[in-house]
Amino acid sequence: MSAFRDLRDFVAHLEKAGRLRRVSVPVSRDLEIAEITDRVSKSPGEGNVALLFENVEGFETPVLVNAFGSADRMAAALGVGQLDELGERVAKLLDLKLPGTFAERLAKLGTLFDLVKAGPRRVAQAPCQEVVETEHPSLAALPALRCWPGDGGRYITLPGVFTRDPRTGARNVGMYRLQVFDDRTLGMHWQTHKGGAEHERAAGDARMPVAIALGGDPAMIYAASAPLPPGVDEVVFAGWLRGQGVELVRCVTQDLEVPAQAEIVLEGYVDPRERRLEGPFGDHTGYYSLAREYPVFHLTAVTRRARPIYPTTIVGRPPQEDYWLGKATERLFLPIIRMMLPEVVDINMPAEGVFHNLVIVSIRKRYPGHAQKVMAALWGMGLLMLAKTIVVVSEHVNVHDLSEVAWRATGNIDPRRDLMILEGPMDDLDHAALRHRFGGKLGVDATEKSALDDIVQPWPDEIRMSPEMRERVIRRWKDYGL
Repeated sequence: MSAFRDLRDFVAHLEKAGRLRRVSVPVSRDLEIAEITDRVSKSPGEGNVALLFENVEGFETPVLVNAFGSADRMAAALGVGQLDELGERVAKLLDLKLPGTFAERLAKLGTLFDLVKAGPRRVAQAPCQEVVETEHPSLAALPALRCWPGDGGRYITLPGVFTRDPRTGARNVGMYRLQVFDDRTLGMHWQTHKGGAEHERAAGDARMPVAIALGGDPAMIYAASAPLPPGVDEVVFAGWLRGQGVELVRCVTQDLEVPAQAEIVLEGYVDPRERRLEGPFGDHTGYYSLAREYPVFHLTAVTRRARPIYPTTIVGRPPQEDYWLGKATERLFLPIIRMMLPEVVDINMPAEGVFHNLVIVSIRKRYPGHAQKVMAALWGMGLLMLAKTIVVVSEHVNVHDLSEVAWRATGNIDPRRDLMILEGPMDDLDHAALRHRFGGKLGVDATEKSALDDIVQPWPDEIRMSPEMRERVIRRWKDYGL
């Protein structure tokens, strides 16, 4: 495993591997970059590459997009050959670090990481503070994109938003879209279920320091997007992913620390008493999320490298770059789900389900209602509470083969027996929910049924060719001239 020191180190790696293209012709930050990126992110095979726009009209700063937009680039960003290795690393860590009963393991999730190796390292000087602007800080030099025609404005879309719990001092790093209102203010779209919003609630009426890091090493960028369990610090988590601690430097106007290797840092504050209309925004659901009232970030300083790169992403109808950030999280957290639910074999959150709309899980079914038990447990597990539909299949089913899953989920159910419908919390962005943040959920038991399930008629055997004939045909395949 090799750690990238910063974003430009990762860019160099991608370029050497032929996975990045430089675009030198003039392009507009309004819609043009998004349209190019949308086409590239949906291109098959080698056509899906990272893009570095070197000539953005009206700006000196190049724009990097789609850097994490494929399985191989996402894996490289986190120092593994393929994404499944992430789960293997977590499983090994759980075995080594969390002996004891289930309850004891659960209580120790926050102590997984070796702080000597993964803990942050404080530095006094940092590349992200080569240029410091405190007298008249401005957002005007940022080439923030307007991604879709109906967007309420231009947006910063790949930030690491640093806050601290005013009660405990615990750090949170989240990835929330930020609408550029003007040269000094941003819309802070932290949703009510996220860590930043919890810190804001805890702040009461007091101003809350906030720092926004753009760029840095890829593991830190990814960690900001990950829905980590309570008590797990995103900076420490990033240090574990990269095999060494993240370098942090103290902000110049706020009592916070930020990644020293970031490209650009925006320092400021949020006043919990202030709200402003934010949105609409073309979202990963493929629809515009509605304009709503959200907190306002006030800029107090801009610090940056002398010649920074501006990292960004676009979201929209999948697949897009954010799908691969989510897929890394899926593979990382599978061992933790298995620790809590040992019957789980595998899980898939396909691109078509945009994270929260569809979760497919295979289980070792052992008793009546087992599938329903797993559904209920997943809905009670962190941000999986927002999952709209959970489909449970038997252990032999490949959850990543959507054709097979569709066959099982339509052929193995009786709607009156195998569908579980309930209500609960929903994602902020769910436009189809009964009301904002609350709506219906569907569980589908697509497992084969047996006497365990007290079925009225016998369950038929699945059609399978005999092993002997399969072997014969495979052995003689060339003889058939096919």
